[in-house]
Amino acid sequence: MTVLVLEDNKESRRALGELLRKISDEIQVELTATKEEALEVLDRSDDIDLFLLDINLNIRDDDNVAGLEFAKEIRERQNYAFTPVVFITSYADFEMTSYREAQCYSYLTKPFSKSEVEKIVRKVMNNQEEKEERYMTVKKDGVNFRVKVSDIVAVQAIVRGVNLVLRKESMDVKYLTIRQVLEELSDVPEFIQCHRNAIINLNYVENVDFVNRMIQMKNMDDVVEIGVTYKAELKERIGEDALGVDVPR
Repeated sequence: MTVLVLEDNKESRRALGELLRKISDEIQVELTATKEEALEVLDRSDDIDLFLLDINLNIRDDDNVAGLEFAKEIRERQNYAFTPVVFITSYADFEMTSYREAQCYSYLTKPFSKSEVEKIVRKVMNNQEEKEERYMTVKKDGVNFRVKVSDIVAVQAIVRGVNLVLRKESMDVKYLTIRQVLEELSDVPEFIQCHRNAIINLNYVENVDFVNRMIQMKNMDDVVEIGVTYKAELKERIGEDALGVDVPR
């Protein structure tokens, strides 16, 4: 587990680093003093699991909210859309702003105790251990949505985007391509491209007609077309996965 700490006070920063390392030897800590330093860490790392951010990074300037601004930039990055952010503040009136503007996970009001920090960190660690289900984050109408990968039946290209066919609904996602979805799901073997404009989840295949090059999927009314160049690989994969579907030859 990697924790990024953004705290301008040297002693507080050092103390937080020591406390985090004592909680577990599985915790790696990135200590930063400025928004610029924190952005550098963000640019070179894609596996931060928790952010501890001081909202005010200049005690001489009450209007300084660089920590909050950094949190907003975190949320703009797709892989950190739902990563826990904990604010450290001396001002209780920042609470509602934090939750509303940066989807704050929790907050610590100075002076905070070691037990408060440990409670939050252990909660995040426990959530990580329990989180076995794979999710994909997509942006629709400016809002980030978490889509359970196992619920994706098929993905079909539409004008300037894709249509995600899910078990109980479908969702049009603009500015996302078939190629990008394939890259996102490259390590999930159930997904295979069957047409230049379509990806299917093999777990939802109901019937395959290789003669007419059509696939009937569960939870879908329309059939999915099989592209000529994808036919051979699809035959091989369905045979290997032994799905038990009716495959006319």
